[in-house]
Amino acid sequence: MFRFKHFTIEDEHTAMKIGTDGVLLGAWADVASDCRILDMGTGTGLIAIMAAQRNAEARIVAVDIVEDAVAEARRNVANTAWAERIEILHCDVNEYHADEKFDHIVSNPPFFTETLQSPDEARRTARHATTLTYENIVERAEALLRDGGRLSVVLPTECAQLFRRVAFERLWLRRLTDVVTVEGGAPKRTLMEFQRCSESLMPRCDTLVIQHRDGRYTEQYRTLTQDFYLNF
Repeated sequence: MFRFKHFTIEDEHTAMKIGTDGVLLGAWADVASDCRILDMGTGTGLIAIMAAQRNAEARIVAVDIVEDAVAEARRNVANTAWAERIEILHCDVNEYHADEKFDHIVSNPPFFTETLQSPDEARRTARHATTLTYENIVERAEALLRDGGRLSVVLPTECAQLFRRVAFERLWLRRLTDVVTVEGGAPKRTLMEFQRCSESLMPRCDTLVIQHRDGRYTEQYRTLTQDFYLNF
């Protein structure tokens, strides 16, 4: 169980446990003006719940192919103040069709594309880009986003360039933040926001440092996540 300021997340039955990646994306994604949001591969439902907390008007659909994850996400959502605005669906996102386009898609996607796969099916599905490849994500974003709609993802930095190549001339990179775990280190994660549009964009790029060398959290990271973490 992981306690946030305004909700609690259970992750006992979900292959992908609560981690920094999901919190980063949930806090970083610019959802303030969105009416319809899709959480692609929701896992515990964390990012969908964070979006609902940050935007009091948004309607959120969250999908996952793993039955246990969906059941746990539904329980997590039911215990929040925003349950009526979040719909959790058990389905393959490649087969999901919406009656109305989305303003924003958020995803903490599978990212191990070449490494040895886990023998556990649920964890393999969650961690490896086998059932939801980067090509799938881009294709579904093209199909499900309205014109001008955006896709926000978090990936290991070494995978970010591959994702950008897949998205090239289909979704335009609008914003990129490299995440450094400890001051002075190399980026480990990259947050990216793409837009479905016909014109090329010049992305805004910056860096987020989580901790100083002495272990203290940076003011930058505290400001980003202060609405969620209890100790901030």
